[in-house]
Amino acid sequence: MKYLKSNIRSMPEFFDRYICQVKEDNLLDAMEQSIQNLDVLDLSYLEEIQHKNYAPGKWTVNEVFQHILDFERILSFRTLLFARNHPEPQPAIDEDDLARYSKANQRELRDILTELKAVRQTSLLLFLSFDEDSLQKTGMNWKYEVSVLAMGFNMVGHQNHHIKIIHERYSNLK
Repeated sequence: MKYLKSNIRSMPEFFDRYICQVKEDNLLDAMEQSIQNLDVLDLSYLEEIQHKNYAPGKWTVNEVFQHILDFERILSFRTLLFARNHPEPQPAIDEDDLARYSKANQRELRDILTELKAVRQTSLLLFLSFDEDSLQKTGMNWKYEVSVLAMGFNMVGHQNHHIKIIHERYSNLK
């Protein structure tokens, strides 16, 4: 099957740290599971701490989820470019600037999560539109060459990474 992690011909440098956090072997299954993982979050607890951070200068819970959402959109756009033979290098993005200007703390966490699930669903549909040839195309994401297929696993792994951080570092903030 074309969506298998084993079909990533070359594990991209830097992004391997996210891709390796995806336990599912099939990208479509991983994307579906990532949506389900958002559905089972303890929303009432997260809403209690949505404007808190675990240390000075760190993002709030709202900003973390907004970051996942923003990067899902960015990575989806870049994935589309790579799949459509537009492999030109995509620039670095200052994630702290995005967070600073996101106004995430003026939003309800519930709304951010609803939007994130919808965007992930559109990413899933985007990947369903790709044939095997498109999945193997590559482009420069920041300064690293990465395939379209690897970009999909990167998106899921990025979410997994940040949810793990929330569980590890934000869980005692009540």
